[in-house]
Amino acid sequence: MSVTINDVAQAAGVSASTVSKVINGWTTISPATTARVQAAIESLHYVPNQRAVSFAKGATKNITFLTSINKSQAYKNPHMFEILCGAYSVLSKYNYTVSITDNSSDTFPGESIYRIIKGGACDGIIVHGSALTKDVAANIVASEFPHTIIGNPSYDTPLCWVDTNHVLGGQFAADHLLAKGYTEVGFIGGRKSDYISSQRLKGLRQTMLKSGNKMSTENIIYSDHDFNTIYNHCVKLLTSKSRPQAIVCENCFIAVVLQKAIERLSLSTPDDIAFLTFDKYPYTSTMQPTPTIVDIDVYDLGVQAGSTLARKLENPKLLVQSYTTLPLLIQGATT
Repeated sequence: MSVTINDVAQAAGVSASTVSKVINGWTTISPATTARVQAAIESLHYVPNQRAVSFAKGATKNITFLTSINKSQAYKNPHMFEILCGAYSVLSKYNYTVSITDNSSDTFPGESIYRIIKGGACDGIIVHGSALTKDVAANIVASEFPHTIIGNPSYDTPLCWVDTNHVLGGQFAADHLLAKGYTEVGFIGGRKSDYISSQRLKGLRQTMLKSGNKMSTENIIYSDHDFNTIYNHCVKLLTSKSRPQAIVCENCFIAVVLQKAIERLSLSTPDDIAFLTFDKYPYTSTMQPTPTIVDIDVYDLGVQAGSTLARKLENPKLLVQSYTTLPLLIQGATT
């Protein structure tokens, strides 16, 4: 039979209401009584009903992770779950649960964030960059709701956010290629409007230009997350008269497709064409030869987001806008 709050009260020689106050952190209970109740809790292995505790404190002990979840999202955005795991690793230590809310099918702009804030279903929110819109931002700012945004909103705002410096990642890639003697460099990225892709390209181009090596616009490819489309772009780049010495892939899915194109064209890596990719997860472990990688620890990015939100919950006036988690270059066999 499970231990009840009455059992604890009897063992400590106090009332059940006193035990409840100790559990909920009331400062009006004397240290001696608090110690006696806590000793009884430990000796009886009593586990408080977390919902009751949260209700007494006027809190849900739940955090909402707002994101965009469509079919095939795991392939289009494989890092989202790693970020979520990192955030949960921190928040669970504060006894928070984490629930996921999808805003991709909102019937009106800002519908999900409006319901989250007005419904009182959580104490705070982490917003993945895929779900951040101006309507979401406006609702958070107006309500002063505890939050952390994954990704720099790229405009002036009082929102709290943490992000990886993707421009710096592009610089890391360029520095490595230049050190290896590659001065003619191409780039295959996502859509031209994709923020992360454009930032990585920005860092790459700036660093190459500073060294006196301007990247040819013909060697900069924008693509979609579709194997055949990317493959055709890769073949076109690899067979062009202005083929670069090395190619930077914006993500590891593009790198997989590029490697396939290199194999089918009977080219040798890195002798005929060198390449490196961003992000080790989730495909690079299957690639041979092993690619050179500029890797971002997205799990740690989630940890930083969770830590920031925990601080924000303690101090609602806190404003954190920070780049975190430095890129790491992993030397492979493709450069």
